[in-house]
Amino acid sequence: MLVLIVVIVSTAVPLFLLYFAYRFGMWPGILAESFMCCQLFAVKSLRTESDKVYRALKEEGLIEGRLAVSMIVGRDTEKLSEKGVIKAAVETVAENTSDGVIAPMLYMAIGGAALGFAYKAVNTMDSMVGYNNERYRYFGTAAAKLDDVMNYIPARISACLMIAAARLCGMDGEGALRIYKRDRKNHKSPNAAQTESVMAGALSVQLAGDAWYFGNLCKKPAIGDAVREVETEDIRRAHVLLYGTSVLGILVFTAVKILALALCAL
Repeated sequence: MLVLIVVIVSTAVPLFLLYFAYRFGMWPGILAESFMCCQLFAVKSLRTESDKVYRALKEEGLIEGRLAVSMIVGRDTEKLSEKGVIKAAVETVAENTSDGVIAPMLYMAIGGAALGFAYKAVNTMDSMVGYNNERYRYFGTAAAKLDDVMNYIPARISACLMIAAARLCGMDGEGALRIYKRDRKNHKSPNAAQTESVMAGALSVQLAGDAWYFGNLCKKPAIGDAVREVETEDIRRAHVLLYGTSVLGILVFTAVKILALALCAL
């Protein structure tokens, strides 16, 4: 019930504001909605926060790297090796290419800023309390399940766009497709491994595996092949795939939206 209330409020507030903005005219409404939509994209913040991990490892060492990555992941980071820190950062970029970029694009293309905020409310609740433990059993479970439903289609669209972007960005597009087909279900979440598998294949590295959460070991299958060991530069390579996928997403959703409006006008 509480999850539903949060979603309703998160949708109603932007709808209320947009109603009055459009009352003043088309352009005030468009400007207000454009501003709202910009707030829903996490491209810049995702790149900035994960790049802090890169710079911490490069300039300050493992301890600072662990601290930096703890700000963007839910797992325990105190005992992570350097490779573990790098993997955590790369996995976060991969998963949030869907959660923070392509999924908001899809929902905004369908229902504007209001539907985008509804999705963002669910995704944020999942990030904050969607953990499988006693503390968040009821509120967290509802948020996690609803997030799984809302991200089911976006995650798969994101994977397809990432595979295309890998080819365009000069990465291993064939490897991305191959690992995606093989490992896209190697996660408890029905969605997380969709983009992580593409990232692992595109970079020719192995991601995922066992991780600690709240002091408990969570057994996870690996994703990808260890063609080579992960290295710090893989964080920056993940950024390239993030931006490539984002640009493709904008082009595809814009084209589909224009086509849909044209068909409706016939």
